[in-house]
Amino acid sequence: MVSAIILSRLLWTVTFTVLIPAMLVIKPAYAQQKSDDDLAVMFSKSLTSVPDPTLLTNKGTFYVPAFSSVRMERGKTRLDLAVTLSIHNSSETKPLVLNRIDYFDTSGTLVQRFLTENIALRPFGTVEIFISRDDIRGGTGANFIVGWAANGPIAEPTLETVMIGSIGTNSYSFTTQGRALRIAADKNLQ
Repeated sequence: MVSAIILSRLLWTVTFTVLIPAMLVIKPAYAQQKSDDDLAVMFSKSLTSVPDPTLLTNKGTFYVPAFSSVRMERGKTRLDLAVTLSIHNSSETKPLVLNRIDYFDTSGTLVQRFLTENIALRPFGTVEIFISRDDIRGGTGANFIVGWAANGPIAEPTLETVMIGSIGTNSYSFTTQGRALRIAADKNLQ
């Protein structure tokens, strides 16, 4: 009976002196991890202040193919891939404003928006979006849409995705390049 009481007190002591303080430490660590996912925090050295929106007269949109999965061996095997989207400001002198980074799945359904407000890349600055190998929401036809703007003429941004994955001892990697979205004219009307 005495040993049961001692054991009970010991468990309470351990719970209140070790476990509860440990849980309180874990919560702020998780909050810090979430804020690190924010582009403005992760790439603060690549960013600069956003110019006045009324001065952003040059605008464009890029489509960037990505593959969170690919089919192999007659379509019977699926290789899941980690995806990194890199957005580079190719200008040596001007900031590049990013106003949209959206991730879509194979069916064209929006999976995730990565920007809640505009950010501006310094000249030659870069930001990245990482999709983990476990995140297969995009599927075999995933893609990003990236909107940008600048104050006057600027070198077009460079956008690429890098996909990396492995099955057993075999590793696979490849890249895709973004394409500027432009309206294609109907050749029969010309």
